[in-house]
Amino acid sequence: MNNDIFNEELEEEDDVVTLCGADGSEIQFIEIAGIAYKGKFYAILQPVELLDGMNDDEALVFRVQRDENGSDVFSIELDDEIINAVFAEYNRLLDEAGEEE
Repeated sequence: MNNDIFNEELEEEDDVVTLCGADGSEIQFIEIAGIAYKGKFYAILQPVELLDGMNDDEALVFRVQRDENGSDVFSIELDDEIINAVFAEYNRLLDEAGEEE
């Protein structure tokens, strides 16, 4: 998968987000979590249908920004340091939630 910008094209139903790639193809993702990291917002998304080269337990990290119309724009994150930090924050939050139960 390349670094094309995906635009949220269809309404969100439950935790499913449909993104439209630069080639016009629609890909549905399940939103696993939204994570704030260093003043930016990231979404951890898992494709509903496996993408080439992905295992069923993998997810992708997207940076989420607002465009001039107020719509969310998802850009796949390629920086391993940021990806690892976002997943570490997600795991930390899961651990905290588990301790509260």
